[in-house]
Amino acid sequence: MRQREHSPPPSPSTPSARLRHRKHTKSQEVFPDVSKLNGGSNLLVDDQNKYRSMWVRTLSSLWMLGGVILILYLGHLYICAMVVVIQILMAAELFHLRRIVHESKRLPGFWLINWYFFFTAMLYVYGRILRPHLVNTVTSDKFFYKLVNGLFKYHMVICYFLYIAGVMWFILTLKKRMYKYQFGQYAWTHMILIVVFTQSSFTVANIFEGIFWFILPASLIAINDVAAYFFGFFFGRTPLIKLSPKKTWEGFIGGSFATVLFAFMLANILGQFRWMTCPRKDLSTGWLHCDPGPLFKLEYYPFPNNIAELLPWKGMWISPVQWHALWLGLFASIIAPFGGFFASGLKRAFKIKVILVTVYPGMAALQIGWIARPEIWLSLKKEDIAIPSQVVIHFLW
Repeated sequence: MRQREHSPPPSPSTPSARLRHRKHTKSQEVFPDVSKLNGGSNLLVDDQNKYRSMWVRTLSSLWMLGGVILILYLGHLYICAMVVVIQILMAAELFHLRRIVHESKRLPGFWLINWYFFFTAMLYVYGRILRPHLVNTVTSDKFFYKLVNGLFKYHMVICYFLYIAGVMWFILTLKKRMYKYQFGQYAWTHMILIVVFTQSSFTVANIFEGIFWFILPASLIAINDVAAYFFGFFFGRTPLIKLSPKKTWEGFIGGSFATVLFAFMLANILGQFRWMTCPRKDLSTGWLHCDPGPLFKLEYYPFPNNIAELLPWKGMWISPVQWHALWLGLFASIIAPFGGFFASGLKRAFKIKVILVTVYPGMAALQIGWIARPEIWLSLKKEDIAIPSQVVIHFLW
């Protein structure tokens, strides 16, 4: 009798019954109370394996740092290639998250529509971003110059009809009893293109304005993640958010102060390398030499008299870009941690332990950093970029 009492109920045989059973099962699912997890036992400072976790993070950081330095040394095109590869990997994993194996088997080849829209969007966005650089590259050859100009003349029309063809392809694949799944995939694909791909594509535009505008925001986000981790590692006692039980207010505040401080110093160090601040006007791979722009020229700021009397020096030499870096550091401190929270929520929503953006500890923070790229790009396009206040205001708004 006991065996019969504890035996699972028989699975329904009809599709409608299976659906009702699935909904009933979901309603009975019990999720852990995250508020209890935040009681203290799950804080990083009390974790018995925290030193092992720190060692793993350190090793993964070192090999990633080595790879990034190598790519930075190779130049603009290789950095852009890295960004494109990351975009494709992110899209592949996000496409996979919403794919249901049982449903996909009934729609062979339907996944090709996702990638069709992705590469159409890539053609449109990168065509607009790289147009002047590609034209400058083929200027010396009359045939390719005319060909490239002719293609770009109808670039928007070509991309528009490619998109319309994708919509028609999608409509022709619609299958009875699969409508909801197919339209869900269609909406999911466009969400990825808008939220992930479009924003991250501005990174390529920033790279061609100067590697400085790629490496500084990315470095600040990494610094914020590392600083917040170590402050939470040694001093974290107050839970910050339920989505990430190990995140603490001590780590958040300490990481913010460290990020703003490092931003001010790092901008000065990076600004001294001309090859990082020079914009690239074509698609060549050679080294660049240029005069520093107004943002990278040092200006003298005298101290107030009451402070100057107490110090051996009367003022400081500061480049305008360092003031911008303070705002970038503040932006990274407040916004970047939400990349980790977003990834935590995503993992809980899809009930997975690891996703691509968190394979490297803290990599999730870099994803929210893509948000800053369009703002930086818009600021760089301002003709009055030499005026610090206007750039900062434009960045914030």
